[in-house]
Amino acid sequence: MSTVRIESIKPHIGGIVHVTKEHLLDDETAAAVREALEDRGVLVFPRMNLTGAEQLAFTDKLGKRLNYNKKAPGSGASGEEDVYAITLDKKINNQPEYVLGTFFWHIDGVTINQPLPKATLLSARKLAPAGGQTEFASTYAAYANLPDEEKKALDKLKVVHKMEASMRPVFEHLSEEDVTRWRGMSEVMVHPLVWVHNSGRKSLVVGSHADSVVDMPIAHGRSLLVRLQEWAAQPAFSYRHEWQAGDLAIWDNCGCMHRVVPYDENCGRMMDRTSIMGEERVA
Repeated sequence: MSTVRIESIKPHIGGIVHVTKEHLLDDETAAAVREALEDRGVLVFPRMNLTGAEQLAFTDKLGKRLNYNKKAPGSGASGEEDVYAITLDKKINNQPEYVLGTFFWHIDGVTINQPLPKATLLSARKLAPAGGQTEFASTYAAYANLPDEEKKALDKLKVVHKMEASMRPVFEHLSEEDVTRWRGMSEVMVHPLVWVHNSGRKSLVVGSHADSVVDMPIAHGRSLLVRLQEWAAQPAFSYRHEWQAGDLAIWDNCGCMHRVVPYDENCGRMMDRTSIMGEERVA
């Protein structure tokens, strides 16, 4: 009898993984999760209550771990070097703009010159009394359900991605000092708007970091990017997770964008994140 069962949440996105902690590291579980992740986009393990070490062990079971936030406030705060604590708690995070930026739709790692992280794992340590839900949107489903004529037009386009673009909604004004610091941490990347994956599937590469469309007037390009982001975030392609303490979620960072619903910065909300290294560059 199988020790793992995955229940679909919505037709285009989401799955609930029914498995006990004792079977989490089984080969059968890892295989089922990898397969379902490609299809469901985001998987939730209700009240799994993993420790940091257990989350890292599960991360390692699914792929090669990746830590691209070693210099960011919150890295290692939980006691595990490769676990990044996501929080607005001022005692841990003295540079809150990176977390505030997650209030807006994004894909992790788009402005880093390396393959995008394949997947992200998040454990709920302390919840916000209001807000703090995490939303996911399938960029696979968003592309697949576009009209054929629009697909043909989008397939030809390239988009400029910048870290300062993702920070723009957070500040009233961007200082030259901040822009210089962000550019030292990231790169201006030009990616196809439509990612043709090694599997042959196609997804949109959109989010707050998408700044402009190559060879298109700024207003026209940004309007297109906003409309595609809204299209991808429609209820049919998206899922909002209402966290319970101890929940674990994992999502396909190459096929989903995500954001968090704003919450009180003084509430102590804490999430522990680990990441799995990607093997594909956007192409």
